[in-house]
Amino acid sequence: MEIAPKIPEPTSPATPVIWRRGVISAGLRTLPEETAIALTYNRVSFAVMMATPLDLEDFATGFSLSEGIIDSATDITELEILPVETGIECRMSLTPARREALESRRRKIAGPVGCGLCGIDSLEQAVRPARPVESLLRMQANMIAEGFARMAALQVLNQQTRAVHAAAFLNPDGKIIVREDVGRHNALDKLIGTVARSGADGAHGAVLLTSRISIELIQKTAMLGTPILAAISVPTARAVREAEAAGLTLIAVARDDGFEIFTHPGRILMDTKTQLD
Repeated sequence: MEIAPKIPEPTSPATPVIWRRGVISAGLRTLPEETAIALTYNRVSFAVMMATPLDLEDFATGFSLSEGIIDSATDITELEILPVETGIECRMSLTPARREALESRRRKIAGPVGCGLCGIDSLEQAVRPARPVESLLRMQANMIAEGFARMAALQVLNQQTRAVHAAAFLNPDGKIIVREDVGRHNALDKLIGTVARSGADGAHGAVLLTSRISIELIQKTAMLGTPILAAISVPTARAVREAEAAGLTLIAVARDDGFEIFTHPGRILMDTKTQLD
């Protein structure tokens, strides 16, 4: 009797041979899984991503939003997560208007999608200007710092593996939501999907990342309408330019004692004698 495929667990055990300081010992480590995830719309494949098989409804919704395939979570009329022999299919059905828009987009593709672009169908899409962000939100600097401190306790998968990225949404009331994945882009897409599916206002909070910031993360955050993006590592120069043009506050090099604000610092309220504009 043939066994039906199942969604794999997000982690698997490993038994490495450890060599440290000249001593050999047996080890035990928990590793994050990486699974091929196919994103399909109305039974037509759009992209295949390698991702952690966790929170896939959020991932499918967030990816669809951040890539401009849908405008809101309600544009997806059906969403099924189907394990197959070679991976997992996120099978989505779209409203007639969004289906027609996607089909028109497909017809404009000059050639086959390359894996290096991770499902982006042209160079123009890859370097598209970020959507302008409009928000009157202001946040205290110490709230963002405390948000990073609280993230660690909520990164369950990373506590097990020490090998995944996290993305968090922090609102001014202090509520924080965290999603994790082996890929930093995937973690953010999962977070975007979580926020969208919950009906929360993406413009009323900040996104926190445990990674460096590149142009794609600026684009994805802007699609959510979130005005503040903060990360623990250094941004690329292109990311800074894109954030400046989009009106997005970009914070990086976040540490226990503070951080660096690269664009639009006026949204961050700092307890000092100097308030930057």
